[in-house]
Amino acid sequence: MPIALSSLPELTDLPHDEIIDVRSPAEFAEDHLPGAVNLPVLSNAERAEVGTVYVQDSPFKARKMGAALVARNAARHLETHLADKPGAYRPLVYCWRGGQRSGSFAAILQQIGWRAETLQGGYRSYRRLVNAALYDAEFPCPVVLLDGDTGSGKTDILNLLPGLGWQVLDLEGMAHHRGSLLGAYAEDQPAQKGFESALAMALAALDPARPVVVEAESSKIGRINLPPVLWSAMRRAPRLVLSVPRAERARYLTRSYGDLLDQPGEMAARLNPLRKLHGHAQVDAWQEMAAAGAFEALAEGLMAVHYDPLYRRGRKGAEGQDLALGNGALAQERMAETAALVSQALAAVVAAR
Repeated sequence: MPIALSSLPELTDLPHDEIIDVRSPAEFAEDHLPGAVNLPVLSNAERAEVGTVYVQDSPFKARKMGAALVARNAARHLETHLADKPGAYRPLVYCWRGGQRSGSFAAILQQIGWRAETLQGGYRSYRRLVNAALYDAEFPCPVVLLDGDTGSGKTDILNLLPGLGWQVLDLEGMAHHRGSLLGAYAEDQPAQKGFESALAMALAALDPARPVVVEAESSKIGRINLPPVLWSAMRRAPRLVLSVPRAERARYLTRSYGDLLDQPGEMAARLNPLRKLHGHAQVDAWQEMAAAGAFEALAEGLMAVHYDPLYRRGRKGAEGQDLALGNGALAQERMAETAALVSQALAAVVAAR
């Protein structure tokens, strides 16, 4: 009998040894159940071909073609990923709707003697739970924002707070983006659905009786949109605003963006969109600083002209408590000390709610 999934926390307590996603690699790349491995029974091209035959020729012919491909691909998985699985192996298999692809693969595994089961409703049943958590339900616990101008060390501090007893949501980590024009990583961002899966599972793990600290963001991180449940909670949340001298923030950014500073051509390309806002002469000057390796001066210039005014406009009208951090507060050797100060200030913000 297929396994029914009624809530996201159930995924952490499944009795199965492995979750197998038999959808095509493209489907898997967009999103999948947490921890699943992709053992596709149809490749991207094979899935498209079978679908075309189903629509344009004959459903019977498409099913016969699909069965042959599933058997061929299943044999490959049995000879590779599954070759060393023991007799008591118990996988959970799913496809898009919990239909033919997962049923066919699970049947092969069952004939071997493994206790393979399928997910009722397939990926779609899981996706409905994600949508309900992010688009229908209330946010599960109180939110407090960690705010501050760019380069204030918010992300590094946020990631130290769990060690001080706080629960946090690292949205930039989940979105794989630092949240600014220059913030993209070398690896691409996840698909929107993939981000939402990570976020929904993170929400499911929160203690509703305790506040969660979230870094202040816009409604988009790179090309990822924040779901309305989260964005509404963030807009209502009290905030702690870190105030750090610009020179200190410039040093911090130079250290934090080392991956980008090693690619002056990429840096210059990412600055080009600012021409519409600040003119060619200004952007040319910034690009010359980048080419010359004057990265702290570049960071200070970008903050003074672009980022600081942008952040302050976005913060206009929002109430918050300020915490001044002096020069040296963001040095690597002092981050733990700074995080402790931030923790104390956050506690005061929460107490004042």
